[in-house]
Amino acid sequence: MECRIIYEARCTTGGRDMADHHRCAWAQDDALMRVYHDEEWGVPQRDSRMLWEMLMLEGFQAGLAWIIVLRKRGAFRKAFAGFAPEKVARFNKTDVQRLMADSGIIRARAKIESTIRGAQIYCEMEARGESFRDFCWSFTDGKTLKGDGRSRIVSSPLSAQISKELKRHGFKFVGPTIVYAWMQAVGIVNDHATGCFRRARVGTRKAL
Repeated sequence: MECRIIYEARCTTGGRDMADHHRCAWAQDDALMRVYHDEEWGVPQRDSRMLWEMLMLEGFQAGLAWIIVLRKRGAFRKAFAGFAPEKVARFNKTDVQRLMADSGIIRARAKIESTIRGAQIYCEMEARGESFRDFCWSFTDGKTLKGDGRSRIVSSPLSAQISKELKRHGFKFVGPTIVYAWMQAVGIVNDHATGCFRRARVGTRKAL
């Protein structure tokens, strides 16, 4: 099931206002970031298509702040056919020009072309019976790793290993730092801070 951001500054769960909860420092100041943090970040993602979408969006983030991508995610989804790999894989030069003219997204030709190629690789993997979901979770035997909640980590030996395998498959914009951010986002690693109310909850919440 696709995980969607709720575009609200405040949200409630079980009748309790979540505005007073202690969060990871990066999610404190922006309303959209708070909702993303509270509803999505770190929750184990088991949907192949969504895992791929998040990896592609993390690639677009390269050199930028995540909030830029987050604010443009609706436009990205519209521009990239809902991030349906089978549709994006058929994009051609005309589509590249269309995307380069779309002010709603990040107009970086290399990243656009990398996403199209990434869709083709995804489809090739699925065609030969290699589930993208199984590939992504194979590095941790399907389990979520838990950070210490205190260290600010931007890469790890595991993200370097996954990066190497993604590159071997042909993916681009998948360096160890980008991969680690993706691992955090899709719940392969739980890096919520020790005092964050989401740290324990993402481990018990039903996987998406």
